[in-house]
Amino acid sequence: MKMNGRKPELEQGSNSGERELKIELWGRVQGVNFRNSISSYAKALDIKGYVKNRADGSVLVIVQGQESSLEELLGWCQKSVFPARVTGMSYEWREPSERYSGFSIRKDKGFIPDQAQSMVNLGKEVLGLSDPAKVPTHVVIVADGNRRWARSHGWKPWVGHRMAAQYERVKPIFDECKTTGVKYLSLWIWSTENWDRDPEEIEGIFDVFRELVHWAYEEFPKEHIRFRHIGRKDRLPEDIVRDLVALEERSKDFTKLNLQLCMDYGGRDEIVRAVNGMIRDGVKDVTEKTVATYLDTNGIPDPDLVIRTSGEKRLSGIMPFQTTYSELYFTNVPFPAFGAEEFKRALLEYAGRVRRFGGTNTQDLKGVDVSKLYDPSKSVRAAE
Repeated sequence: MKMNGRKPELEQGSNSGERELKIELWGRVQGVNFRNSISSYAKALDIKGYVKNRADGSVLVIVQGQESSLEELLGWCQKSVFPARVTGMSYEWREPSERYSGFSIRKDKGFIPDQAQSMVNLGKEVLGLSDPAKVPTHVVIVADGNRRWARSHGWKPWVGHRMAAQYERVKPIFDECKTTGVKYLSLWIWSTENWDRDPEEIEGIFDVFRELVHWAYEEFPKEHIRFRHIGRKDRLPEDIVRDLVALEERSKDFTKLNLQLCMDYGGRDEIVRAVNGMIRDGVKDVTEKTVATYLDTNGIPDPDLVIRTSGEKRLSGIMPFQTTYSELYFTNVPFPAFGAEEFKRALLEYAGRVRRFGGTNTQDLKGVDVSKLYDPSKSVRAAE
């Protein structure tokens, strides 16, 4: 793919990190689904501007927002992973000349009709997910950004948790797991460090948890979703613990999707509890397999993919023993705005990666004649 662009330094006096980016895309890019995908991603990142088909067959994207969010959108355009095929791109960073109130798709009459089928109709083959090896068995989502998202709307922080936990919002993610073949989905929603928050916020969040478990008790049997709680139960309110245990029992025989809720969970805390369990049981010969059987995730495969929302680029202690070979995916989209489309983008990114597990993948040798490889130091000595 041909690409060119430039990124000037911020001018003195420019405001609060808000930038403008002009992107021009060439190739099979004028489909309706491509523009809709750009629009949905821009809105999830709180980016303003517009996308527009042009008469020469290209697509113009003008976007304004925080630089990190614009860079994420630009990176997505470069990957050309959707049904559209981007063969060329140019971009230019600049200071905004006018302000946009939202993001829109600008349409003109008479342009080339869309020849690309929608992502839904193309299904697994287009996504590159028809090969089971390209589908992660276990995906972990570090559901970050609920409070920041709520505050950006002028709301109390627990409103972000409430919006994030709405069933009609997370169900499409569950559906996407079942469609693509993801068997295990873990959501980290409450950390062992979160107890330091304001008591009013903690109580508001626990009310959200109560609502979440209530609708899960009714809906998971319909969807054949098995539920497990990962983390401590000794510090949670008794009614929540009772409901978690009841949901685990009610759903234990379901197999379409395994959902793990990491609640009052911390990776170091999990390991400490595992070590204490081994000491208590008098275990003398400790192996990796032994440790794994004492972890909260006993019986659950290690994560293949870890997704963290809302821009932070760290794991913060999510399953440190289990994520040794996990692929990492970071997005600036806050979790309340992270839906099935964003989840699908993460799966597409994963499908394009090569996993080696410390060894050699056959793709590493593609186009390489190993018989002609040599050690230059030994060759020099031989010549002397």
